[in-house]
Amino acid sequence: MTNDFISTTIVTLQNANMKKDSTIRIPATGITRSIGHVSSKEGFVKSIAEHRENIRYYSDIGLRYKGRKKKSHIVAIKRVSRPGLRIYSTHRRAPKVMGGVGIAIPSTSEGLLTDREARRRKIGGEILCHVY
Repeated sequence: MTNDFISTTIVTLQNANMKKDSTIRIPATGITRSIGHVSSKEGFVKSIAEHRENIRYYSDIGLRYKGRKKKSHIVAIKRVSRPGLRIYSTHRRAPKVMGGVGIAIPSTSEGLLTDREARRRKIGGEILCHVY
């Protein structure tokens, strides 16, 4: 059995949005840190902090909401490429999520980027997820 940290991160974000949680804690790996930083840079996530408990590292991600009713900035986050079916894209065929409102997060040779940044740098890669 393998651990799929990307799916774990995505499902945790979805569940926290439904519950209107202010922060979530996920195991800190390179890929989960990168997903958090890209989401933070795009404004979907408020803050990211990393800490250590015993011998393990965790990332605490602060979620962003609007107004008193706590309307989430993340409407949906969907996994595109999965272990059983990898989805790759060139920079020319990189998907535009919701007409450019959302972002696609590809894993490229230069790390995780947004779809706009990948198009600008002319780099393709594996499309991990869509966030809008």
